[in-house]
Amino acid sequence: MSEKAKDILEWCYCIVIALILALLFRYFIGTPTIVMQRSMYPTLQEGQRLVLNRTFRITKPKLKVGQIITFEAPSREIATYEADQSNPKAIYDSNPEGIINKFVYYVLELTKKSYIKRVIALEGDHVQIKDDAVYVNGNKLKEDYLKDDVITTSNVFTDFIVPEGYVFALGDNRQHSTDCRKLGCIPIEKVEGIVMFRFWPFSEFGKIDK
Repeated sequence: MSEKAKDILEWCYCIVIALILALLFRYFIGTPTIVMQRSMYPTLQEGQRLVLNRTFRITKPKLKVGQIITFEAPSREIATYEADQSNPKAIYDSNPEGIINKFVYYVLELTKKSYIKRVIALEGDHVQIKDDAVYVNGNKLKEDYLKDDVITTSNVFTDFIVPEGYVFALGDNRQHSTDCRKLGCIPIEKVEGIVMFRFWPFSEFGKIDK
């Protein structure tokens, strides 16, 4: 093998290793993301750029109420007539097939749709949506991050216990948010990241307050 061919091969090795390290960092450590919808207004606005913490995929900490998370979008919304208050789980039945499709979907995340919402209740919590508000374990939830005129209603999931291994999450812009009220509770294994801070626009750089 010529010296030139060896140099090219070494460069190829370096590029492959760099790509693998970048993918591992993105999947297990952190990654940037952009806010695409208005469901978290006024806390987050369309076009803002965030950094997600993904180390929980390794450390497995317990999520906390108030954290803003991203998660894989369920396959579909649940209709009112089929909602089971005793089994308020999101539906995931559209999994990609084949190694390449799975790699593109789960690792590169090029074909995956994700939602960004706020954790409202954890496994074992009793959630009730009534009187235009959210009640957790019998107590009306104090939500200072909402605009004063925002109300919370639901005609799908209204009175249930969050199943083990799941979380209940809502958007701050309740009237314009597709969230667990229609989707059902989200498996923790489908949570992709926890929002760490906002880096764009620079005028709002920093940790996001609740």
